[in-house]
Amino acid sequence: MLKSIEGNFDNIKVHNLLVKHFIELRSVSPEGSAHVLDIAGLKSFSIKFWSLWEGEELMGVGALKFINKTHGEFKSIRVNDKLRNKGYGLQIINHLINEAKKLNIEQLSLETGSGIFFQNARNLFTKCGFKTCEPFSHYKKDLNSVYMNMLISN
Repeated sequence: MLKSIEGNFDNIKVHNLLVKHFIELRSVSPEGSAHVLDIAGLKSFSIKFWSLWEGEELMGVGALKFINKTHGEFKSIRVNDKLRNKGYGLQIINHLINEAKKLNIEQLSLETGSGIFFQNARNLFTKCGFKTCEPFSHYKKDLNSVYMNMLISN
């Protein structure tokens, strides 16, 4: 059974996974096209962050940023590297969708990279019902970004 913990930034496993995530995404994103938040950014009052666990094993992390009362954005979704390609990404996304429903979010959006590195993420988001869209919120058209959204019903 998966356990979800909100916050938990002080846990060394969570901290290390996030730092690896930040470094990796910045290394594969051109200057000005990396939209990953650091830990301080994830601690914003407008963001809810969860770590997901299976026993003592950190499965992954994900965050939901409130754009407004009914529109949320996924941020910092990351699966533990040794657990990739085992369905955990889908579980993280489903967890975030369920949390968004509890918070009365009606629309979810996300930004991800357009390069080959991000292809698996784009495929997973499409499988979950996301469709490509125009830039939202503060984002601008960028050849290095793909914007996606979905409507959810409570």
